Amino acid sequence: MLTEYLPIVAMAVLAVAFGVASLVVSRMFRPHRPNPVKLSPYECGNDPVRLPRGERFSVKFYVVAMLFIIFDIEIIFLFPWAVRFRQLGLFGLVEMAFFIGLVFVAYIYVWRAGGLDWATSVEAPADADLASDSPRDPMAAADEELAAAMHDAEVAGAR
Repeated sequence: MLTEYLPIVAMAVLAVAFGVASLVVSRMFRPHRPNPVKLSPYECGNDPVRLPRGERFSVKFYVVAMLFIIFDIEIIFLFPWAVRFRQLGLFGLVEMAFFIGLVFVAYIYVWRAGGLDWATSVEAPADADLASDSPRDPMAAADEELAAAMHDAEVAGAR
């Protein structure tokens, strides 16, 4: 009975041995010339600088990344449908048209809401009385000043 699993165990051992051997051989033969540029982290064109204490990254980057993942996962549902397209017939076509319509409506909603904009936007509070009574967040004030400066720069550049 255990002899039936011998080929599976042998393949697992060979796979692990191949992976380890590949890493060892590549480490032995690779050139190793580190410099500060190669050793610095790089992500999305941002310089790898440490932010001052208390300063935070904009949430917009993460929101756009999550939206990309959500829409990407929704599009993955097209592959099984494409494989079974002929067997699903008209019902499958109508259902997929409905699904794509919902994805498109969600995309338009996110686009109109400003979820895909990289620049920060300043929105007026819905109720000015509530906004004046609440304590002012210093980070929000800095974001508003930055957005106003960026808007002024865009207006000046458009002229």
